[in-house]
Amino acid sequence: MSPHLQSLIISLAVMALVIWRRARRLIGRQPIRRKSMIARIVIYLVLTALLSFSGLHNLRLLEGLYGGLLPGAALGLLGLRLTRFERSAEGGDYYVPNPWIGGALAAVLIGRLIWRFLPLLSGDGTAAMPYGGAPALGNSPLTLLLFGLLIGYYLTYYAGLLIHHRRFQREQAAPSAP
Repeated sequence: MSPHLQSLIISLAVMALVIWRRARRLIGRQPIRRKSMIARIVIYLVLTALLSFSGLHNLRLLEGLYGGLLPGAALGLLGLRLTRFERSAEGGDYYVPNPWIGGALAAVLIGRLIWRFLPLLSGDGTAAMPYGGAPALGNSPLTLLLFGLLIGYYLTYYAGLLIHHRRFQREQAAPSAP
């Protein structure tokens, strides 16, 4: 087996693990971890800034990234409307995300990644790649549009979860009126 193919298989295995972990978080009741959500918001903001700086050499890439942020934010707001908040008997706060929105976003991204890596799997792996030769994930406006969609969704969703969780805590703490 060629070293090129070995590195591709290892990369695909790592991506599959990351996607599997993400998919597990889209299904069922999830505990609210404020520090983790804040950390994710910061990571997504840094990732957006890095992708923006790397896209300055090609405005089409930047357009793709920012073209996905607004629809992603709209999907995040829809996801928040479809999210339920619960309190367990032990007093822990949980949220139940809508699995269809997150699952659809993950499926679109996986499909796009597979499409980008298909030329590497055919023949001897020397197929011509669009946008400059290397199969870099951030080297296509469409891929960056999908990244922007995901980033916009998760930034809005996690920020909204934090805001709604505060509201949920106040409602739970307030004594119910007779």
